[in-house]
Amino acid sequence: MDIEFGIKNVARTVNFSTNAKADEVAAHIARALNEGGPIDLVDDKGRHIIVPKESLGYAVVGSDTTHPVGFGVLGGSSD
Repeated sequence: MDIEFGIKNVARTVNFSTNAKADEVAAHIARALNEGGPIDLVDDKGRHIIVPKESLGYAVVGSDTTHPVGFGVLGGSSD
């Protein structure tokens, strides 16, 4: 799942992927904001992404749905 953080006064976003579920990530962010501590998430490569609460402008948490990849026929028969 992809996550995007917007950081205050910084033009570039922080983008990373994690193996955690969307609900877990959203709950973790909300808990950190309510408790006043930093947001500390682990990406899918094992790295910690730590953002101070005061610096977070926004967070976009992707969905848990996976999209099938393949080569199929869309529409119907071409006969």
